[in-house]
Amino acid sequence: MRITLLGTGGPRPDPDRQGPATLVEAGEVVVLVDAGRGVATQLARVGLRPGDLDAVLVTHHHFDHIGGLGDLLMAAWNEGRTRPLPVVGPPGTVEIVETLTDRVYARDIAYRIAEEAALGNRIHHPRAMLRVRDVVAETWTIGDATITSGEVEHGQTALGLSPDEWTALGYRIEAGGRTVTISGDAVAGKDLGVLAAGVDVLVMCAYLAPNEVRSEADRFLVDHVLAGAEQAAEVAAAARVRRLVLTHLRQKTPDLLPRMIEAAGRIFPGEVVVGEDLLRIEG
Repeated sequence: MRITLLGTGGPRPDPDRQGPATLVEAGEVVVLVDAGRGVATQLARVGLRPGDLDAVLVTHHHFDHIGGLGDLLMAAWNEGRTRPLPVVGPPGTVEIVETLTDRVYARDIAYRIAEEAALGNRIHHPRAMLRVRDVVAETWTIGDATITSGEVEHGQTALGLSPDEWTALGYRIEAGGRTVTISGDAVAGKDLGVLAAGVDVLVMCAYLAPNEVRSEADRFLVDHVLAGAEQAAEVAAAARVRRLVLTHLRQKTPDLLPRMIEAAGRIFPGEVVVGEDLLRIEG
């Protein structure tokens, strides 16, 4: 199993980090988790095309996690993909993708279909390629990979949001005796502990370093919305994972990155890696 961090940044535009996106090559299956800004270009940088993907998994609907989704899907269609592409995410994912194909890019799609017709070619609407599903807690297989989704805590309890208003997911992917869990944006709670239990690699958000938590707002963030380095380490230690990879990082001065490793290492006894764009990890 190979994990590639295509994007390790967050909502703030960062010249050094693209939006959240994690590629998992599990056996013969290639799965993308989240599609932040720049994801299609990042795929090209590691020698892959949107047409190579076997599934796209969305953790939640914050713009930094889906900002590149339309670009990715249109790029797959534009390069001639006809093989079905599963797109899976929390409730509302179907509506988002339908809005992209039927409204946002409707004129582009109609133009391309007309252009191909003028050249004597017939192409299908991208809807024919996409297999979009809303999920919460499910297990399914793609090829030789088993994927399990579950709900994670990403602020919805503290903010008083119903499941219809907000659901965030994490994903566990297993193949060839290896396992990885992608937390998405999360703190401890809900299904995350079960999803992460005993995995070889946990890829988890760690937005803030400990010494960046300076205000009540910062404390609310790491306690209820998305983990910092110490909170991610607590999840990893409780789940007894082998390796913790920190991602979804806010822009930082270089000296803060080793401090994140040190802080996490005081809590979690396994290996801690601070992610960077295009870092490849053998699971």
